[in-house]
Amino acid sequence: MASSVISLSLTTPLKANSFSKYNLTPLPSLRRISCCSTREITLKPRLALPDTCKQRRSVELLTRCGVSSNDFPAEKEKKRSFGEWVEFLGEAVSTAFPVWVSLGCLLGLVKPSAFNWVTPDLTIIGLTITMLGMGMTLTLDDLRGALKMPKELFAGFVLQYSVMPLSAFLVSKLLNLPSHYAAGLILVGCCPGGTASNIVTYIARGNVALSVLMTAASTLSAVIMTPLLTAKLAKQYVAVDALGLVKSTLQVVLLPVLAGAFMNQYFQRVVKFVTPLMAPIAVGTVAILCGTAIGQNASAILASGKQVVMACVLLHLSGFLFGYLFSRLLRIDVASSRTVSIEVGMQNSVLGLVLAAEHFGNPLTAVPCAVSSVCHSIIGSVLAGVWRRSAPKQLED
Repeated sequence: MASSVISLSLTTPLKANSFSKYNLTPLPSLRRISCCSTREITLKPRLALPDTCKQRRSVELLTRCGVSSNDFPAEKEKKRSFGEWVEFLGEAVSTAFPVWVSLGCLLGLVKPSAFNWVTPDLTIIGLTITMLGMGMTLTLDDLRGALKMPKELFAGFVLQYSVMPLSAFLVSKLLNLPSHYAAGLILVGCCPGGTASNIVTYIARGNVALSVLMTAASTLSAVIMTPLLTAKLAKQYVAVDALGLVKSTLQVVLLPVLAGAFMNQYFQRVVKFVTPLMAPIAVGTVAILCGTAIGQNASAILASGKQVVMACVLLHLSGFLFGYLFSRLLRIDVASSRTVSIEVGMQNSVLGLVLAAEHFGNPLTAVPCAVSSVCHSIIGSVLAGVWRRSAPKQLED
């Protein structure tokens, strides 16, 4: 007996047993039905139909807005596994990034001795682990894609290493900062985008893939760009060891990122196991390092802290503002413009802390880097909350 096809124009309530009664199989087009609309769908019988059903028929069925819970069997709620709980808690800790950094800085200001256990070696290890974790979010294919530099990626790269360094230099002049603070502000302005920008981009409904690639591109380029720009703009304030900066950046940034990408490419099971732990470790590392920098200079910060805070706020506001405006002028879509804004406005302040401690004689040089971490985290989080309320058009569709 030949198979028949029945064409249905949905205008009545649809029940789960409507198909089993006549032994029919809904085609994929049935699975997604617009609310309060009339559509034709096609049903293909699993078995041959009687001769009376061979002719093409049209049945008027009225669709309801929504699906009744009685129409389909209820799915059992799945319990979270231990790994899922770890991932959930890791995401919660990462989302509260500004809170932990602020608490770390406050503790360093109130009780500096709380961070006496943090040594330079531990600082380098912490940053290395953080960069390794960022590398694990990438693959070697992603890195090859970053080298192709499409318009959005290229625009973000240029703005990263032009807006922030120049803004840091101009703000230092405008506020007439002391030489050690000016050098620290310029150093953090010449650093690459921070890993926290990926989280903030996600919250802001930006282009997360672009954010990851931009962070990778600016981080890999930091081996050359950070020492070069710092030496050019800060040499009038302090002596800058450009070669030492290149060596340190290579050790704590480039090699860990490449190692993480290599592991993600070839050891995915290991990466999948440790990835949920990397974000909380990174957040903890940033909070501890910022608290350490604040604690080592607590008295000086209490004496002239307002000037440093003002300088950092102006630096990051200019990054967020001009990053977005220039992106829109280049006709980059809204979601990607938000991403560029966040990437430009948020710096890898921890790298600045490490480089300041290793290559600048005055410990006060690290203070703007620590304050910067708090400022860009708070401003970025507030901006993400505002942008999250208005989804870009391409995301609304």
